[in-house]
Amino acid sequence: MFALLIGVASAFAFQPFGLWPLMPLAFAALCELIARAPTLRRAMLIGWGFSVGQFCVGLNWIATAFTYQAAMPAWLGWIAVVLLSFYLAAFMMLSAGLAWRFGRERRIALVLALAGSWALCEYLRSTMFTGFAWNPVGSALVDTPWRLVSRFVGTYGLTLLTVLAGGGLWLAAKREWRPAGGVLLADGLLLLLPRPLPSGPPGLVVFDAQDAPVRPSKIRIIQPNIGQQDKWTEGFGDVAAARLNAMSGVRDDRPELIFWPEAAVTDPLDDDRPLARPFITYERQRATRNLGRGDVLLTGGLAFASRDGRTVDSAANSVFVFTEGGNPVGRYDKAHLVPYGEYLPMRPLLSAFGLSRLAPGDLDFAPGPGPRSIQLPFGWGKVGFQLCYEIIFSGEVIDPADRPDFLFNPSNDAWFGRWGPPQHLAQSRMRAAEEGIPVIRSTPTGISAVVDARGELLHALPWRTAGVIETDLPRPLPNLSLFARFGNVIPMALGFALLFAAIALGQRARYRKT
Repeated sequence: MFALLIGVASAFAFQPFGLWPLMPLAFAALCELIARAPTLRRAMLIGWGFSVGQFCVGLNWIATAFTYQAAMPAWLGWIAVVLLSFYLAAFMMLSAGLAWRFGRERRIALVLALAGSWALCEYLRSTMFTGFAWNPVGSALVDTPWRLVSRFVGTYGLTLLTVLAGGGLWLAAKREWRPAGGVLLADGLLLLLPRPLPSGPPGLVVFDAQDAPVRPSKIRIIQPNIGQQDKWTEGFGDVAAARLNAMSGVRDDRPELIFWPEAAVTDPLDDDRPLARPFITYERQRATRNLGRGDVLLTGGLAFASRDGRTVDSAANSVFVFTEGGNPVGRYDKAHLVPYGEYLPMRPLLSAFGLSRLAPGDLDFAPGPGPRSIQLPFGWGKVGFQLCYEIIFSGEVIDPADRPDFLFNPSNDAWFGRWGPPQHLAQSRMRAAEEGIPVIRSTPTGISAVVDARGELLHALPWRTAGVIETDLPRPLPNLSLFARFGNVIPMALGFALLFAAIALGQRARYRKT
């Protein structure tokens, strides 16, 4: 029970509260509980309870999503939160077991094993099956200087350092001054990594020419404050189109890059069926009616596919790029789809039990091919896309063979409650810091934002507020970061190194006892 309460407290280290010191303190307490565990089974149960508490509180926004559909009872949302937390906690339970197994003879070995294996297990939960990478421990540091260290070690590396810091505090409380000082000093020295250096290998010269805008530079981000309860209401498409166009149309003579949210246009903007072409032309022209010469619109929308030209076989959740007159320049299809949100796994079986998608409609979305970049016209540069939930997957947001100048992350956070949008924004900021690339977010109800290439929040619109952000487009950092070059190989190598060090120290301690 104590482990569960500590996990609950640690959840407030994440946004929207951002009480980040709670996280290392929680891991210090977790180290003590694991060290006191009499058996491996007990240690694993402690790790599982800690994580259940953290996930149940941190993921409470999932329950809110169930209130925006009528196919299933709303109370089922809380059942979903608890069951998902039970599942995700099983990964972290493994980490606690490894820490006890290799660290019960020596405290520093326990700390190293917990830090290394926690990062490894976070990566596992983000990749196994469909993967769910929401709220990694490292993202709690988004408002601290340690965020910049993700340029070298990524978010999972920050997780490792956070757990290590908690372990250092525990060692200090146990008066093991030398190992405690070594651990905490190593964490502190890493703050020196992001400093600008006069010279060095690629990936280490980081902040020169950060604020020079690309040409042209003026962007406009639209947050129409259209709630999930209204978006799919019959006839509301006309209201939404009028609102979006009105907020996009009052401009000076400078060309603009205009951003609309995910599914801003609820009627399809692409359809393979010949009979649908007049309707598609009308929708595209309506969306771009206020575009002038040199303007570009990036908007979320739907695309329908048909094999026989008559029946819709599948749909794609997409981002479209248009110029004046509804001229299409490019399209990105979301690749990492949300189970139960955009498709129903094992549909024949689960639908028989009355389960359904949270988003309206019986047609499941088809996944796209993955990250891609599109060259924009009129000198706007190259854009990459991560549609909504996709942005949470560290190391998977950029096409490494065709790196963009910035990322566009349209989202539909309208059904994420009060906790979901700030947590989503925090993870977008982590991707910006890792990759050294700006992120532009547009959401229907917030939080729309401009994030620079250091993960700094430059502009943001409050939750449930209609508004427009007009600013210049930030530039990417001039050199590739180490993380951009090697991705999650770096934090995984660090995790295994700490785990192997813990095994060696534990074996040495047991050998000395015998």
